[in-house]
Amino acid sequence: AVGMPMGLWTIGVLLVVIAMTGCSAASPRWAIAIHGGAGAIKKGEAPELEPRYREAMRRVLDEGKKRLAAGEAALDVSEALVRMLEDDELFNAGRGAVLTERGEVELDAAIMDGATMQAGAVTGVQTVRHPITLARRVMERTPHVLLIGQGAEAFADEAGVERVANEWFITPRRREQLERELKRRAREKASAQTTSASTDARFGTVGVVALDRSGRLAAATSTGGMTGKRPGRVGDAPLIGSGTYANGTAAVSCTGTGEQFIRHAVASGVAARIELAGENVEMAAGHFVFRVLNTGDGGLIAVDRQGRIAMPYSSAGMYRAAADSAGRDEVRIWEE
Repeated sequence: AVGMPMGLWTIGVLLVVIAMTGCSAASPRWAIAIHGGAGAIKKGEAPELEPRYREAMRRVLDEGKKRLAAGEAALDVSEALVRMLEDDELFNAGRGAVLTERGEVELDAAIMDGATMQAGAVTGVQTVRHPITLARRVMERTPHVLLIGQGAEAFADEAGVERVANEWFITPRRREQLERELKRRAREKASAQTTSASTDARFGTVGVVALDRSGRLAAATSTGGMTGKRPGRVGDAPLIGSGTYANGTAAVSCTGTGEQFIRHAVASGVAARIELAGENVEMAAGHFVFRVLNTGDGGLIAVDRQGRIAMPYSSAGMYRAAADSAGRDEVRIWEE
């Protein structure tokens, strides 16, 4: 370098060499966040359930860590982990999902590949064991994004996904939950006084967002909706941009009062604020949870293309877990 003192030139060369060596030796970064729904059990309310929830979230997180560290694609990992959550009756998705006011289960799910912007979703399905897998089949085997009700069930016949009777999803805990909610409504109607539904009646979703070693992002969300919901109600989870979203900037999965997340297009909004406003993932996610939505509306999980994770919520708690290649590894329910 002409005119540059020899000492500075030598330091510059050394810095370049160190940077190049570090880049070539470093492993590609991966990151993952999981939620089991906002509206968690209250502290001390159900001591027998707390360890079960923590163990369930830990099991799913460890599976995700193993898969991502081995180089699996974010899309595959997201689907696989949501399937695990759909089979765990602790959560409001698949077996153990909440019931409509008719005492049936109606399931919604969505998945999105941030690398291609392809997405698939289903809503109102009643016999599909893993709605998230049917959503992926919609993405990969049809020109559509969202299939509903009877059309989604008919496509399930073609797609070869596992089917079960609607009764298979129903658990005693959810029947009791519906009975409490219907009694609350009856009291409210008789007294002409409005009372709030319990948090666990209003909330409940599962979701995964992941960044893989190739830098690809993906998001997946699955839910049974709200306890005592009107049949045919659709929340934010299967709506791309509202409850589920992934592009080259971020992957987002939401949980809470679905109508609110729909009104504000929260999931895609988080990615947009990162890309257009230059905010980091925590700022963008926090903007919606703490400034746009009402207190108590729920929360979300998000991971950006640098592997940074955000998991804000304004409800009493949110079942959540996160890990990355830098050593982050946590499972939480409340502020701890």
